[in-house]
Amino acid sequence: MNNANKSGFTIIEVSILLVIFLIVAFLVAPLSLDDTRIAKNISRWRGVQGDFVNIFYSINTNKNQDKTEFKELFMNVMENDIKNDTKTYRINFMNGSFPNDYYRFKDYKNTYSNATLAVKLFDEPQDDVYGLLMYDVNGKSAPNIWGKDVFGMKIYANRFEPFCKEKSISEQKQDCSKNGSGLCCSGYYLMGGNFD
Repeated sequence: MNNANKSGFTIIEVSILLVIFLIVAFLVAPLSLDDTRIAKNISRWRGVQGDFVNIFYSINTNKNQDKTEFKELFMNVMENDIKNDTKTYRINFMNGSFPNDYYRFKDYKNTYSNATLAVKLFDEPQDDVYGLLMYDVNGKSAPNIWGKDVFGMKIYANRFEPFCKEKSISEQKQDCSKNGSGLCCSGYYLMGGNFD
């Protein structure tokens, strides 16, 4: 009796290939979903930052304002975008560490676009910086990490500037990585940098 040569795959071989494909899919899918989410957050940040830059057209900065007056004027300009107050929540740096007091905020506000906004003004200007603005483009939704969904600007007497605007693009890119704080992503993405 001649045994015919076997052609095709056995059920075991097909099962092994299917398991391999599923494992690869489960490993790759979350990464691509995360990349898509971060790209969407960056797009939101790029879209909204112009609004903050234009706020000073609505605030009379020629007169000497104290901290309370400035914050009140700023919040009046923003009132059409603010839905309500929200509780403080934890926001981490990109490298996993927790920010020092300088980059911690309170008095968070929800916006109608489901973002979270916080403004922190200093008692005295620090290197001409009057305060900081924090903007979480997707509110309390994860990941709540600087550079992924949380971005910020420095508040000067006559303008807002994204964090790290004064640094070179290479310095910003270095900070906008898993080993950095992610603060410089605020400026890096506005200068055309891309998420790696």
